[in-house]
Amino acid sequence: MLYTLRRPRRSAALACFPAKRKRKRKRKRKGSGKVPPVMKMSKIMMMKKSFLVPFGLLLLISVTDAEIFTSIGQMTDLIYTEKELVQSLKEYIQAEEAKIAAVKSWADRLDMLTRVSTADPENYLAHPVNAYKLVKRLNTEWSELESLVLQHTSDGFISNISVHRQYFPDEEDEKGAAKALMRLQDTYRLDSESFSKGRLPGVRYNALLTVDDCFDMGKTAYNDEDYYHAVLWMQQALRQLDEGEEAVVSKVDVLDYLSYSVYQMGDLPRAIELTRRMVVLDPAHQRAGGNLRYFERLLSKELRESEKNNPKPSTERPIDLATYERPRDYLPERDAYEALCRGEGVKMTPERRSRLFCRYQNGNRNPRLLLAPMKEEDEWDNPHIVRYLDALSDKEMEKIKEIAKPRLARATVRDPKSGVLTTANYRVSKSAWLEDHEDPVIGRVNRRIEDITGLSVDTAELLQVANYGVGGQYEPHYDFSRMSDVEAGGATVFPDFGAAIWPRKGTAVFWYNLFRSGEGDYRTRHAACPVLVGSKWVANKWIHERGQEFRRPCGLTEVD
Repeated sequence: MLYTLRRPRRSAALACFPAKRKRKRKRKRKGSGKVPPVMKMSKIMMMKKSFLVPFGLLLLISVTDAEIFTSIGQMTDLIYTEKELVQSLKEYIQAEEAKIAAVKSWADRLDMLTRVSTADPENYLAHPVNAYKLVKRLNTEWSELESLVLQHTSDGFISNISVHRQYFPDEEDEKGAAKALMRLQDTYRLDSESFSKGRLPGVRYNALLTVDDCFDMGKTAYNDEDYYHAVLWMQQALRQLDEGEEAVVSKVDVLDYLSYSVYQMGDLPRAIELTRRMVVLDPAHQRAGGNLRYFERLLSKELRESEKNNPKPSTERPIDLATYERPRDYLPERDAYEALCRGEGVKMTPERRSRLFCRYQNGNRNPRLLLAPMKEEDEWDNPHIVRYLDALSDKEMEKIKEIAKPRLARATVRDPKSGVLTTANYRVSKSAWLEDHEDPVIGRVNRRIEDITGLSVDTAELLQVANYGVGGQYEPHYDFSRMSDVEAGGATVFPDFGAAIWPRKGTAVFWYNLFRSGEGDYRTRHAACPVLVGSKWVANKWIHERGQEFRRPCGLTEVD
């Protein structure tokens, strides 16, 4: 007999397996960053809840259309939107309660009248006043009652929510946020149970995931054929159901997705165990019986082949869910990158640390820095990475955020084949580009960058402000050829030489991406780790080699 394996399916689908919902694709707005086709020799990043400045110069500081989850700054607006809607909902409830109270008062009064009138109708109507009032009630008062019952007290609430709905997150946002949680789970090695209980490093407030939340996380992974994460989250949903937590989703629904996902992970014994449990709970389930026979037939075949190749009886136990390995992906340095994000594998030896110093930087007797020199700290010796303290004031950071926030758009990368700017899953943030003339603070920041680096910013790119959203990151990348503290995560790491630069509010981090010869320094491949807890704002300034001929003369060798 032939058996057909069936997935959980959609309501009207003929074929079978837990169905993948077709999602409507949103048109994504391209970024507006100006990226000249010249070599970027340096980057400056400034940080607020992490302001980094690379030449990497990175300034750390603290919205508009789709992909809301990619910017915490934009998501804060949703908090106030939701508060306003709750207030509108309360007003609607109060109006409904007043309406119900009025209708109840009518019903009580009329109930008393009808009890009297129906006891002896003829005698009741014998009195002309009663006859008149009956006619009046039916002609006038019942019409008024009808108007009261049909009154739409929800009009104000419906109008309010309709105005705000255009700014609500959509299905792609929910999917993106779910995948961001999975990214954090992988990068920081967080088990599903700890995540669902809100036990995260640096967390001040607990936020719990319900059974239905875990189930939806698992379905998101399942729909992407990411069976590894589907197993993790369906298993957590099942665990919480077994502990007695109430939910909309049933154990049968969870087992349906979980058993098939476990099968896809190659664990037939576990798939059989879960499917048998599903059959016990729902013997008439449309897929369970057929899938169970299919799994058992496959396992029997595997055992026969195993016995043929190895006469000794197998003593292997079913694979435990916690031992499944995450599939390898496209990023070769994934393990090193994520380890650095966790603070592991940093190659800061005592010998290297002895070569790091702090000093006052006056910009080679720059007039603007003579009276107020910058505090400079070495972060790494080779390649040389430095951090400038108090690079931005709180007032400047807030102003920069204020200017950038309304213009934040999904950050883009340049496609290496087409050269076109496009969005990418490995860069999850929103950014805006700010020009000198927009506000005096932008001009001051650009002059300060020129002073502390000793480089001309005349040919540099505009100041870019980026805000990282849920699990926001930028995987390992090069800057050449082409502002806030955070509670946990969000480091800038260099997998090639094992450095991790942690966000510190108001500081700036600076490094060269090119050698003096103009050749790229491939050691500076770096990444922005996913933000685990907090909101990370960063301002970047990429300074090009053109225009630095007399400020940073060319070296005599390729690696000068």
